[in-house]
Amino acid sequence: MNTCYLDAFINWLRVERGYSEHTIDGYVRDVTEFFSTLDEDVTLAAITPVQIQTFLATLYSTNAASSVARKMSALRTFFRFCIKEGEIEADPLSGLAGPKIPHHIPVFLTVDEMFSLLEEPSPQDTFQLRDRAIMEFIYSTGMRVSELVSRNMDDVDFASGMVRVRGKGRKERIVPFGNAAADCLQNWFPQRDQLIVARIERGHPPEREPLFLNNRGTRLTSRSVERMVAAYGLRAGITTKVTPHALRHSFATHLLEMGLDMRTVQELLGHVSLSTTQKYTHLNMDHLTKVYDRAHPGAQKEF
Repeated sequence: MNTCYLDAFINWLRVERGYSEHTIDGYVRDVTEFFSTLDEDVTLAAITPVQIQTFLATLYSTNAASSVARKMSALRTFFRFCIKEGEIEADPLSGLAGPKIPHHIPVFLTVDEMFSLLEEPSPQDTFQLRDRAIMEFIYSTGMRVSELVSRNMDDVDFASGMVRVRGKGRKERIVPFGNAAADCLQNWFPQRDQLIVARIERGHPPEREPLFLNNRGTRLTSRSVERMVAAYGLRAGITTKVTPHALRHSFATHLLEMGLDMRTVQELLGHVSLSTTQKYTHLNMDHLTKVYDRAHPGAQKEF
């Protein structure tokens, strides 16, 4: 494949679609994997549906359905870009159905488990205040871990209790956060200032923008947050695997359990489609039955 096509595709994903570098890397990896199965001199216009089908058939024996679906999505995006650029006239994936993805119930914590997790950071932990603030902030806003670590100080408005979040595709939303999260953030800031000063004393330029810093005084990474949350989950004795995404799921689940409508939860989570939010209908039937009995005028009627 001519690398200029790939370079143009990468630039389009980054600039026009606003995809994260992680997503772009995945798309490039999947597209490159497909083209590695073809002759080096193949042209875009010469690619046939049969070649796509042959590639996908080899994937099913070694990849999960979700991985195959992701690779198909990457290829669809690439070929639609090529159509947009006038390089090809038709999508060779047109009419090809993707694999059926098993429905997975989101992992979430109970309210008691959530409170136990939040209280787990202790004075023995070097970053007790930061870690508590991180978990409180995710649980209070439902933001993704990638959104959390990319937040800057000027994204947070304590006066209004709102935080500006830039999600997938650089779509921006404003999300409220509670008093507990606000207090934890304020408690963390003195240590944050100390990390900035220590970085300056080591002769490095300070990073004053990030909301959360690591021990070197630089922006915290998603992987670091994932390791931290998992470690506290184990310490709290929670049998469910605890991840930042589980905290996001818990945020949505607990709001729905308290009666918040799904459309509002959709907006808070930054979901484009309501169908994505509907996976949270895993709420236990006992709770739904109680809500129904309280709310429906005919629920208590005797015949």
